[in-house]
Amino acid sequence: MRPDREHDFSQYAQARIPRLHRVAFQLLGDRDRADDAVQNTLTVLYQRWTRMHDVQHLDAYVHTMLVRSCLSDHRRWWSKVQLRETTPDVPVAADDPLVDQRMMLRAALRRLPEGQRTVLVLRFLCDLPVAEVARLMNRSEGTVKRQTFSGLGNLRKLLDERARSEA
Repeated sequence: MRPDREHDFSQYAQARIPRLHRVAFQLLGDRDRADDAVQNTLTVLYQRWTRMHDVQHLDAYVHTMLVRSCLSDHRRWWSKVQLRETTPDVPVAADDPLVDQRMMLRAALRRLPEGQRTVLVLRFLCDLPVAEVARLMNRSEGTVKRQTFSGLGNLRKLLDERARSEA
């Protein structure tokens, strides 16, 4: 690959890694597996980079690659293997008042079935329309709407249970 194309790829990847990682983490629930999914996506993108000048919506293309990588990661047998019983503590900003809410929401999202969690992350974290989520997940729009409705209902129940148990 020519040096200017490598530079273009490097700049493109560096600018998108934080968002890609955030989406992968919400879909997979594990920072290490999210890192792997982003790395796999960027590796495939690098291999195809010379052909990407023809792609009209490169960000959407890469996002689709990432979501499909995350979904295929869930299907692998080793994705169920836990190397540790609990997630290690991650330092957070002490002055952020929403930390507890975020942690509660992440824990509740991890308890949802994969399809519901994926739909909710894509619809509300990534702010994608129903049609785009359906295309990314290779599902019908009706299925996406049903999983959104069910996922929101289940998420509310989980958060209500948590709030009652803490009260």
